[in-house]
Amino acid sequence: MINKIFQNTLIGSLRESCKVNHAFPLGKAFRHTSTEEEDFSFHLTPSQINEVLKASELSYTVPEFDGKNPSSVLKFESNQLGANVPMEDRRSAATCLQTRGMMFGVFDGHAGYACAQSVSERLFSYLAVSLLPRQTLEEIELAMESMKPILPILQWHKHPNDSFFHEVASLYLEQLRVYWQDLLNLDTDLGLTIEEALVGAFKRLDSDISLEVQAPSQNELLKNIAVQVAFSGATACLAHVDQIHLHVANAGDCRVILGAQNPNGTWSALPLTRDHNAFNESEILRLKSEHPASEGSTLLLNDRLLGVLMPSRAFGDVMFKWSQELQQSVLKNHCNLEDLNIYEFVPPCYHTPPYLTAEPEVIYHKIRRQDKFLVLASDGLWDMLSNEEVVQLIANHAVEADDQKTELTFKKPTSLGYMQDLLLRRKARTDQPCDRNVATHLIRHAIGTNEYGEVDQEKLIAMLTLPDDLARMYRDDITVTVVYFNSDVIDRYYQDDEERS
Repeated sequence: MINKIFQNTLIGSLRESCKVNHAFPLGKAFRHTSTEEEDFSFHLTPSQINEVLKASELSYTVPEFDGKNPSSVLKFESNQLGANVPMEDRRSAATCLQTRGMMFGVFDGHAGYACAQSVSERLFSYLAVSLLPRQTLEEIELAMESMKPILPILQWHKHPNDSFFHEVASLYLEQLRVYWQDLLNLDTDLGLTIEEALVGAFKRLDSDISLEVQAPSQNELLKNIAVQVAFSGATACLAHVDQIHLHVANAGDCRVILGAQNPNGTWSALPLTRDHNAFNESEILRLKSEHPASEGSTLLLNDRLLGVLMPSRAFGDVMFKWSQELQQSVLKNHCNLEDLNIYEFVPPCYHTPPYLTAEPEVIYHKIRRQDKFLVLASDGLWDMLSNEEVVQLIANHAVEADDQKTELTFKKPTSLGYMQDLLLRRKARTDQPCDRNVATHLIRHAIGTNEYGEVDQEKLIAMLTLPDDLARMYRDDITVTVVYFNSDVIDRYYQDDEERS
């Protein structure tokens, strides 16, 4: 039996329906559904453009206590824009209530949204329990056994569109409980390092996804969700921020970069992840080392894994991990595979699986005084903008926002001429809106920038109104989260360290 109180606090607020609320799909008034329609060319007003772009905005400012912010994270801003229908990207953000660290994640699904959805709601919990002291884990297990309430582990920061799989919440909790029981059985009192916890959380969740679809079940809905999760896939990047300690784990081609301000005022982009694909030399060497030399020429075809998959690391995607026999054994128990959008498929030259792993690369970075923000995004953003362009856009956005605040406020005493000038400048700002959410600012530029580096309204409209069956040819789902560091808090850490030394 599941501890319902713990389920509600750990898993979060669950929807009354298992249907996932996908990130703002454009209505027919804005976006056409097919290129077969006679005429799909029309104009969007600026307000309609903003309505589309801002629909999935999310922002959160870390609260202060007694006039002080104890976190090195000041705030974060996030947004999503879909190209696939339904959208396959997911995102997560949460505060670890037992350690006060904060976690941010971006998950890029493929062959459906199911795997990205599952990973987005589960991975943080796997990492959180990995970081808990043994005594706390023992208290949690004792509370579960005695059906007593316990303190929550995560405080989620979610948009209404960021939903949970309601019907499988109990199953997910059961699997998480088995994981922390295994952690308790480890013959160590020292606990895991955060690097070990990150690797362990990624690998264990991927293993659970694989085992859940193999487990017998009388519940048809649970079986369907499990097979959709396992046979779709998702790349993932996760950032954990605790004081001045930043750890990033990445599996796939989502990307994390730092924006740093140099002493002369210019900005630099510091990549914290490497894309796991055919353009990464170390990934090519890794793949070749794990398979016979006879497969050296077939592992990567047309810059894709076995000629099919772009990323070389991902959750799910069991058709690249299981034997053909296991795949057939599992799929034969499902009679409605076509309805689930799952088809029996064996990649060419499939001889020595697994060809794919969810094991992440983990990077540690000590946050410096010049580090101002962190950007996590799916490859839909990086296909359009370079690391340096993203950092500069964010830096410029901060300046524009400050200018707007200072220029468009009343000064006393005032005059008629000043009032007229103020109204004209306010009208100009309305015609050229400054997005309050920096993630929206990045998405606007990613899909609307012309060859001169300016946002072209006609291009923006065209990219937003592409028919469903054409949109994916021109752009991918885009998910962006920008995390701003609290420079005052970071300065205090270094000042205290200097005083101690």
